Amino acid sequence: MKKKYSQTDLNFNLNEDHNRELVRKLRGKQKQVALGGGEKSIARHKAKGKMTARERIEYLIDDKNDFIEIGAFVADGMYQEYGGAPSAGVVTGIGKIADRLCMIVANDATVKAGAWFPLSGKKNLRAQEIALENHLPIIYLVDSAGVFLPMQDEIFPDKEHFGRIFRNNAVISSKGIPQIAAIMGPCVAGGAYLPIMSDESLIVDGTGYVFLAGPALVESAIGETAEIEALGGANMHSTISGVTDYHMPDDISCLDKIKSLVSKFGHRPTAGFDRVKPIDPAFDPQEILGVLPKDRAKPYDMMEILERIIDSGSFDAYKAGYGQSILTGYARVDGWAVGIVANQRTLLRSAKGEMQFGGVIYSDSADKAARFIMNCNQKRIPLIFIHDVTGFMVGTRSEQGGIIKDGAKLVNAVANSVVPKFTFIAGNSYGAGNYAMCGKAYDPRLIFAWPSARVAVMGGDVAAKTLMQIQAASLKKKGQIVDEEVQQNLLKEISERYNEQLSPYYAAARLWVDGIIDPRDTRQVISTGIAAANCNADVPAFNPGVIQT
Repeated sequence: MKKKYSQTDLNFNLNEDHNRELVRKLRGKQKQVALGGGEKSIARHKAKGKMTARERIEYLIDDKNDFIEIGAFVADGMYQEYGGAPSAGVVTGIGKIADRLCMIVANDATVKAGAWFPLSGKKNLRAQEIALENHLPIIYLVDSAGVFLPMQDEIFPDKEHFGRIFRNNAVISSKGIPQIAAIMGPCVAGGAYLPIMSDESLIVDGTGYVFLAGPALVESAIGETAEIEALGGANMHSTISGVTDYHMPDDISCLDKIKSLVSKFGHRPTAGFDRVKPIDPAFDPQEILGVLPKDRAKPYDMMEILERIIDSGSFDAYKAGYGQSILTGYARVDGWAVGIVANQRTLLRSAKGEMQFGGVIYSDSADKAARFIMNCNQKRIPLIFIHDVTGFMVGTRSEQGGIIKDGAKLVNAVANSVVPKFTFIAGNSYGAGNYAMCGKAYDPRLIFAWPSARVAVMGGDVAAKTLMQIQAASLKKKGQIVDEEVQQNLLKEISERYNEQLSPYYAAARLWVDGIIDPRDTRQVISTGIAAANCNADVPAFNPGVIQT
């Protein structure tokens, strides 16, 4: 791979230093999250002869470097009144076991004994959704005390709460997708249904327990004094109740058995997405950090980013001279055929000679992107969306030109697309631009943010000024004096609060994105995502008639 920029390029170096610092912060937060409940909690956990959730996953998968973690920053900065819940107390992700791609869900018992917070349920449901869409086997490594009772009203009864997980267990099995559950710690009350509704279950001697009610609750409810082993231990369930299928002496043996079981899975038809021998990108992916501007308002050529992700020489631009604020074209990533829809951030000139702002979606761009998405659906080519968008163009000329109609056409095309979609938020992702570029609401198979990402209904400066004007007007109505100093103080307070919400970590904490990645890892994530999507042969037929052109 060639390098295009020299170390004497000042602007490149400034960008690179800025983005390296963002990645350094990302790595630091990843290390902190990986500690789960902290070093003391890990020590107590290991003293019981148990591996941590992340150690279990690392031992189980073929290559730890190929693991795509989902939701590492879920609940980041949240539930502080209860001491926090790193990763929402559960580790999820896609990895290969015996050369088969699987979804893995592992409770982290170092975080509140693996108890389920509201976002733990949302994260588990997201893992099951990914497994269903891609026909991936699920491996559950169960070690949980059950629902976090202080917040039971936010996780128990609703459609997207705890019970939906068990409903999904049944649906996933009915689709012929294997589910294997290893009971490696407590498995209590409603949580007991998850492993037993799986297709096969393993239980670890001495640490694995499964029961609807523990000894204390049994005594309280019916007055019976029960021993924990007789009530729900490994030996009892393996020899008397028949609830579990495999009685394992320790964590390692249990994980080895799972590997053996997965290795014997039959092979299913694939979706047939096209792949050829991969070719390295034309330019070194390390240079992405120097190409992406430090200044969010500064224009840059999105093609420079793509040349460091896609296979060299594979890009076929679609309508290159038309609707230039969205870049569309066919390419290959790690050998996989893809269709790319990316916001273009250079200064542009329209076909009529008018100057256009990069990062804004104009009518012609929306029209072009909608037609390209339909083409990719017709040809069964997965779609890659890369965001750096401030929204649709506004103003009298745009409104009279039908920007709402053309924008609706693009949103319609994204909503009705049936091929797998993968979304990456490189920079801004504001307002309806987020929707049109396949934000979380439009069912991307995977959606990841770069550390440089911002997600909100509008940019920080515009939003803060708008909110300040509304608040100032409200104070004036109440008879308060709102001078320049008051307005500036209001603006500062609102800006700080709003900018915190723009952060990619804010989005990742709430699972608006599946995670935050180093931009240089984008190629690997795309390749693994399409390999997972290829496992599901059932790609519905696309009906172009639902989109008015």
